[in-house]
Amino acid sequence: MALTEQHIEETLKTVIDQTTGKDYVSSKAVENIKIVDNHVSLDIALGYPAKTMLESIRQQISEALKSIAGVSTVTVNVFSKIIPHSVQRGVKLIPGVKNIIAVASGKGGVGKSATAVNLALALAAEGANVGILDADIYGPSQPQMLGLTGHPESPDGKTIEPMMAHGIQAMSIGLLIDAETPMVWRGPMVTQALQQLLNDTRWHDLDYLVIDLPPGTGDIQLTLAQRVPVTGAVIVTTPQDIALLDARKGLKMFEKVGVPILGIVENMSMHICSKCGHTEHIFGTGGGEKMCADYNVELLGALPLDIRIREHSDAGRPSIIAEPDGAIADAYRMIARRVAAKIANLNKDYSDVFTQIIMEDN
Repeated sequence: MALTEQHIEETLKTVIDQTTGKDYVSSKAVENIKIVDNHVSLDIALGYPAKTMLESIRQQISEALKSIAGVSTVTVNVFSKIIPHSVQRGVKLIPGVKNIIAVASGKGGVGKSATAVNLALALAAEGANVGILDADIYGPSQPQMLGLTGHPESPDGKTIEPMMAHGIQAMSIGLLIDAETPMVWRGPMVTQALQQLLNDTRWHDLDYLVIDLPPGTGDIQLTLAQRVPVTGAVIVTTPQDIALLDARKGLKMFEKVGVPILGIVENMSMHICSKCGHTEHIFGTGGGEKMCADYNVELLGALPLDIRIREHSDAGRPSIIAEPDGAIADAYRMIARRVAAKIANLNKDYSDVFTQIIMEDN
């Protein structure tokens, strides 16, 4: 019996992508199947960055295909193909930015900023071009977490060059003012300042821009969610009931303005004693899972209450950079891949495909 593409596809339908939970055929990742004698070659085009997983995916598919009778050798080319996806209606994409990920929380103190910066660095570690925008005008923390000092340059006096830190582009109001200067601005001024930071920064060919939003669900957050072209939102919470109560409000805010919820990150999920290794759920357990079940969203990952996360952030070298081979970095990379995979499943942006039609009265 002659070997056909159908044989290859039927086998690949049984091979599950560990990041998406789907097979490679249904996720439309399989391309350019070629059969020459007993040799099979094909491409696997992932919709998300997965630099640290490429070899294991290649081996996974090769082993599956070699089990087919008549196949002697296999060549599998695995790569990432990241494209822009649609945002809220009436909001245009930012030049130089394919996708924007909003990282939000209903309240402060849940580790949102640390999650945002490690998410950005994890996406970069997986091979994406990434930027981070610190949208917390009142309490910018990203310059400290990224170890950034000095001020960004403005080549033309109108636009700003993002500063580079650990391989990602960054912008924050904290880079434009003195560290001890309080921002005593009302809501409209804060919104305008963020719009300028977002639109006047010369972002360079970003696959993802991570926005670290201020905590809460007030007028400022709602206005930002309506005006910033957000591809999807990640909600950060802790397992405790009070945090979950506020996290639910943050989730509903994004739903109201038509921003897809990519999932929930449960931070400080458990504490592991550095002395004896005992695990204790200080802030409760199962809260993030219940919230995900209630709103039919994905639990992207659970992170421990670990002193190293705080120490790394304070030192300007987040966990992805400080301990790239550690368990915490692995957890952040898994979350990053899941976030990017969720984006890959969203509707594509076709705004550049269609010609603008202008109606005029004659």
